[in-house]
Amino acid sequence: MSDSVLIEGLVVETVIGVYEWEREIHQELRVDLEMAWDNRLAAASDDVHKALDYAAVSEHVQDFFRGCQPALLETAAEKLAASLMSTFAVPGLRLTLWKPGAVPAARQVGVKIQRGVW
Repeated sequence: MSDSVLIEGLVVETVIGVYEWEREIHQELRVDLEMAWDNRLAAASDDVHKALDYAAVSEHVQDFFRGCQPALLETAAEKLAASLMSTFAVPGLRLTLWKPGAVPAARQVGVKIQRGVW
């Protein structure tokens, strides 16, 4: 499959980090998603119900980070990917989690994973 649905630069606030002080504050993460999705059905019918609902996906990501407060970006990425694939029947995804300000000399640091079938 070569079709995908994209969400780029989704900003979420969560508790994340390994240091004690990080567990006491909310930090901003940025989420980039590319989800494998056959867009032909939605395109042929012009029916929103046959499309991947990127608003619902975005809300799911926000809700996920309200409930999940991991120490590591790697843990967050794996759990979020599994949750999205299960909830939305997405066969594959590419997910990047960015943590701006984590390293003062860098604009942002992050992790990128790819899961499922493309």
